[in-house]
Order: sequence, then structure tokens, then C-alpha cells
Amino acid sequence: MLLWRAGIAAALVCAIGVLPWLTHTDPALTVLKARSADRDPTPEVLADIRAQLGLDHGPFHLLGDWLGGLWRGDAGRSWISGSEVTPAVLQALGVSLLLMAVALAVAAATAALICARTLWLGAHRRLDARRTGGSGSAVLAALPEFLTASVLATVVGVQLGWLPALGWYGPQWTILPALALGLPAGAVLGRLLDDLLPGAFAEPWALAATARGLPGPALARQALRRCLPGLLPNTGLFVVGLTGGSVTVEQIFDIPGLGRTTLQAALAQDLPVLQAGTLALVLLAAAAAGLAHLLARLLIGPALRDGALPSLHRPTPPARTVLPFLYAGLLLTVIALALPRDPLALDTTERLAAPSPSHPFGTDALGRDVLARVGHGALDTLLLALAITAATLLTGLALGLLPRLSGPLVDTVTALPPVLVALLVTAVVGSGTATPALAVAAVAWAPLAAHTSALLRQERAALHLTATRALGAGPWYLLRHELLPAVIPPVTRHALLRLPGIALALASLAFLGLGAQPPSPEWGLLLAENQPYAERAPWAVLAPAAVLALLGALAVTAAGGVRRRRGSADPVVPLPENQTPARELVKSG
Repeated sequence: MLLWRAGIAAALVCAIGVLPWLTHTDPALTVLKARSADRDPTPEVLADIRAQLGLDHGPFHLLGDWLGGLWRGDAGRSWISGSEVTPAVLQALGVSLLLMAVALAVAAATAALICARTLWLGAHRRLDARRTGGSGSAVLAALPEFLTASVLATVVGVQLGWLPALGWYGPQWTILPALALGLPAGAVLGRLLDDLLPGAFAEPWALAATARGLPGPALARQALRRCLPGLLPNTGLFVVGLTGGSVTVEQIFDIPGLGRTTLQAALAQDLPVLQAGTLALVLLAAAAAGLAHLLARLLIGPALRDGALPSLHRPTPPARTVLPFLYAGLLLTVIALALPRDPLALDTTERLAAPSPSHPFGTDALGRDVLARVGHGALDTLLLALAITAATLLTGLALGLLPRLSGPLVDTVTALPPVLVALLVTAVVGSGTATPALAVAAVAWAPLAAHTSALLRQERAALHLTATRALGAGPWYLLRHELLPAVIPPVTRHALLRLPGIALALASLAFLGLGAQPPSPEWGLLLAENQPYAERAPWAVLAPAAVLALLGALAVTAAGGVRRRRGSADPVVPLPENQTPARELVKSG
């Protein structure tokens, strides 16, 4: 496992080391533009830069020198500034870790609010197994980070003046970016935890504890302890994502974090900084994964070892709600009203016009109808997001069944900012309309694979599986009839929950100029184009953001219908009141 993890990290660093040569660009020309954009790229100037950087020796010679310096703690010098790389990367890492810690606190508080109702109902034995999560968490999870950051910086930081909006000079400067990062992350974590809690409250130990009169708060704490191991791998992924994937938020708030430093180095082809920043992210991902694995073993290690763990994913009837049909109807109505309109028609006399009967969503900075652009962009955005979600679901399930193979790969992939992956994909396949989709698909499967592996690890220790194995069932029978029926529904719900996130990832690439290009009406590009006018014409930004939120609400409510059917596992039966295992579990809390 350790060799496999080291091999993946080495392959990644080597791929980054030859990035300029993969893109068939002249590194000397890129460095010259970054150093002095006004200087003419004469052959003499370029030759001098190649001699300074040693580019004539080729990428592998440079890579060998860089790797040799790492053993001494020397990551080389920046090709742009000439300063030492190690202190700069460590300083950026410290900034990102502080921002990540505050964002995690915001995420934990958000997840607690989302799960509060379920915990209260479960502790008082009023929880309905068919209950679906609220749409509010879906709307919160579907908010683009860069949009939330822009609104917070403009309204709270500039207009109201409550908190500083730009820079990084003290604890007060962490609040707004932490809110922009922590609110969506907390919404996703809260939904995943809320999905597991009903199964925990229905287990025999919970029924026996209730019969003995265990107080509700103590029962809720035990339910949280029971569910956390299945959530810890994804929490570790969020830790890395909040550190390296917060590029857009760091750009908006002018934060000198590791994500922004890595992005700037990638755009300028400053290889020593890019390699050191990526290596720091990979090491952070490995540390987060190891800590999550250790905490999971501390929480339920003996039960995993002894095969005495009940299954959290009981057969439950599908949720009965009209909300998915309502949200789908609203989304289809918006698209139907927009399709007859021309998304490219310009009318400079109607620039940034407010919503009216002729323009229900208003117009943008070029006088184009926002409703038309939102509706026409929905076809591309929704179809592409659905295709990527389906592909990542299949990939995540397949690789999650092989945790020894996929575990280190998940940690490494998660450590990469999507922007850096987009640059790598562009270097390999070239720029084009498919590049953002390939970049997002290359990283979006990792949380699903981690979720699959965590659930499988617990399901293999379930009591009914131990009994079925004792009756002579083989591995393939257990996989088809017990494990997959228990794992596929929650992972599918997880994939549906991330459907808006797929659209947001495409939007983030468009916001940074690596996705769809004008005049395409893709939703991410709409947000990026209209974001500078958010204060003067908020409708131009709120319209695509509202449709994204509507997509999130539809995904979460539709996920409530993906449930495990009866017959794939034995029903849960309450234990007798004097059963020893239940008493011991209650005492442990």
C-alpha cells in the first residue's frame, strides 16, 4: 500500500515536471511573459532564460535535480521571482490550513443544524424511515462558492463594512472566506450524515436503550458515533478540498493560500513552485486519509473485527413526496419558456435591464435576455452534468470495491485542485469543449469511491452477512445479493447529491477561464460573465444561481426515492431488554 501510494505521488510529480513539454509550449517564453510582459521575446533573451533555468538539458534532468534537492529540504528557486520555494510554499500551506480549520468549524455547525431535526426525532422515537431531507440543505449545497464569496465580499465587506473583504492580515479576515467555503461543504456533509442517522436509530441497540429509559441526548450521541465512521473518509476528502480546492475563493478575497499559489505557478509554468505545492497537497491528503482511517477504527474497530456490526442500510419503503415532481416541473417550465427566445440576440439599449414582462429574468451587460440564456444553457449543462454523474457513479462503485487499489489513488486525486487537473488534461488532449468535462470527471469519482469503500467495510462486518457466510454462501453470492444491494442505494443518493456540485465544478472552471467560452450560454459562464455586475444588476447573477439551487433541490428530493428494497437482507428485530451486547454498547457512551 505504501509503495503504491508513493508510486502514484511520484508519477504525478513527474507528469507536472514535463507539463510545459506536454503542452508543446516554450517554457522560456512563458517565464518571460510572467517576468516582464512588455519585453520582446528575442532569440537572445529566450536563450539567456534557457541557460539560467537549465532548460536545454530537458525535463528529466530538471526533475532529477529537483528531486535530489528535496532530500535536503530544498525545493529549488522560483523561475519567476528567483526566491526559495520551500519557505513560500510552507507559508501558503499555513494560510490554507488556518482557512481550512475555520471553514471546517463552519461546515460542522452547518451539518449540525441540518441534522438537528433528525437527531431530535430519533432520540424521541418519532423518526419516519421514509423521511427525506429538506430542500434547504440542497439549495445551500448548490450555491457556487465563488458566487457566495462575491456576495459576502460585496454586501458584508464593502456595503455594510462589518468584516474585511480583501487581504489576509488577521483572524477577522478568515470569516467571510470560511463562510463561503464552509456553508456548501457543511450542507453536503450534513445531508450524508442525515442519510445514515435513521438506520442507526432503528438498530437493536437503540431500541433496547430506549426501552431502558436512556435519555434522548445520550441516545443521539451514540447514533452520531455509530454513523461517523461511514462519513469520515468523505470528511478527510473535504479537508483536502478546502485546502487545495479553494482557488476561486482565494482569488476573490486575495488570500495567499496554497491553492492560489499552485494555480498561479501552473499558469506561469513555474515548475519548482508547482511541484512543491502539489507535493504538499498530496502529503496533506495522505495524512487526512490516515487520520480518518485511524478514527474509524477507534470508533468501531472491535465490531469490524468480530463481524458483529448491524447494517445501517435497512430495507425501507421509498419516500412518498411530490417535491421532486414540483421541482422538475419548475425547471422544465423555465426551459420551455426560454427555448423560443434567442440567447445571442443583442440589444444595447436594454443593457442590465431589470426583470419585466418582455424579459422575465432581466438582461445582461450586452442586453441579451437572461431567461433565454439560462434555458438554452440548461440543455448543455444538465446533460453534461448528468453524463458525468453517471460515469463517476459507475467508476466510484467499481473502484470502491477494490479499496487497496483505489485508496491511495483517491487520496492523490482529491489532493489536486480541479484547475490543475484541467491544465493537465489540456496538456494531454488539448483545449476544447470536452476538456472541462474530462477534468471534472477525472476527480469527481473519488468521493463516491471513498464512500463505497467505507460502507463495504462496515457491511462486511454485518450480522446478517456473517450468518449468510456461515450457511455456505460464496463471495460472489454475498457481493450480488447482500453487499451491492446495501451499498448502491446510499452511494447513488450521494451521487445525486453531488449532481449540482458537478455543475458547480464546470462553473468554477468557466469562472477561471478554463471552461466554456463566450458566447456560450453555459451556466458557469453566465455566472462568470455577470458576476462583476452583481451589485448593479443582481438578477443577472441570481437567475442562473437560482436554477442551480433548483437543480440541487430536485437532486436531493429525487434521491429520497432511491431506497433498498426488502428481501436483500433480514429485517431488523429488536433485542430483548436484558441482552448483554446492547447494555455494553449503551454503557460505552
